[in-house]
Amino acid sequence: MTTREPTVCDLPDALRDGEEFAARLADRRPAVFLDYDGVLTPIVDRPDDAVMSGSMRAVVRALAQRCSVCVVSGRDRPIVQQLMGVDNLVVAGSHGFDIWSPQEGTIAHDAAAGFEDLISEVNDRLRTAVESIPGVVVEPKRASVAVHYRLTDPEDRTKVTAVVDGLLDEYSGRLKVTRGKMVYELQPKIDWHKGKAVLHLLLTLNLDTDDVVPLYLGDDITDEDAFRALAGRGIGIIVGHPDDPEVANRPTAADFVLQSTVEVERFLDTLAR
Repeated sequence: MTTREPTVCDLPDALRDGEEFAARLADRRPAVFLDYDGVLTPIVDRPDDAVMSGSMRAVVRALAQRCSVCVVSGRDRPIVQQLMGVDNLVVAGSHGFDIWSPQEGTIAHDAAAGFEDLISEVNDRLRTAVESIPGVVVEPKRASVAVHYRLTDPEDRTKVTAVVDGLLDEYSGRLKVTRGKMVYELQPKIDWHKGKAVLHLLLTLNLDTDDVVPLYLGDDITDEDAFRALAGRGIGIIVGHPDDPEVANRPTAADFVLQSTVEVERFLDTLAR
C-alpha cells in the first residue's frame, strides 16, 4: 500500500510548533539551504522585481555568522547574487548546475556543462513561438529556459502549454520540463536537480557529518527534489499558506511548514540567535 505524502495543511509549523522542531534538531549544528523566490523574497509578477528586503538581508548575514548558509535557486547564479545584495554565501544557481563559493570559486560537478547549444536553440524557438502572446516572459538561464505566464490572460495559458508540449515532443529524449508557480522550466533531460546539488554541497563543504543537520527551505515543485534527497537525514521546510491554491493541496516531502516569507525571516532570526 502506497503512503500518501502530506500537504501543507498536514504539517507542523516550524515556528508555532517550535518544541517539535527543536526535538528534530536535537542540538546538532544546522546547515541551512535556502531557495530564493518565495522564500527569501515573495513571489512577484515580474522576476526582476524580486529584490530581497534589507531586513531579510540582515538576518541572512547574521545567520551566516553562526552556521553554513547556501542559496539554491532556479535562477542564474549572478542574478541571484545581484538580487540578494549578499556576496559571501555559497550559491547554487540554475537548479544547481552552476555552484559557486566565496572561498573556492566555481565548484565543479559532472553535470555542469555540455548543454549550452541546446539551451540557446530552445530559447530562440521558445521566444519566437510565444512572442505574440501578451504577458509571457521568457527568462533565459545558463542551463535552462523559463517561460513565465502569470501575467497572461487565463484563456492564453493553454497556448503557452501547447508551445511547451510541442518543444518537448520535438526534443524528445533531450529536454524535460518542470512545472512551477505559473512557470514552465525547460531543462536538459539529465538526472540533476536541486536535491543532487544539495547532496553534492554537503560532501564538498564537509557538512556530511553526524553533528550537522541540513535544513532546506523551499516553496516550489523543484524544491521537492531537495526535500526527498534529505529525507531521513535532514529537515525540509515548505513555505506556503494553507489558503494558497498553488501550494496547499500539493503533496510534499517536507517535514514542517512556514506560511510566508515574513515567517521565514522570523525563523531564520531565531536560528541566528
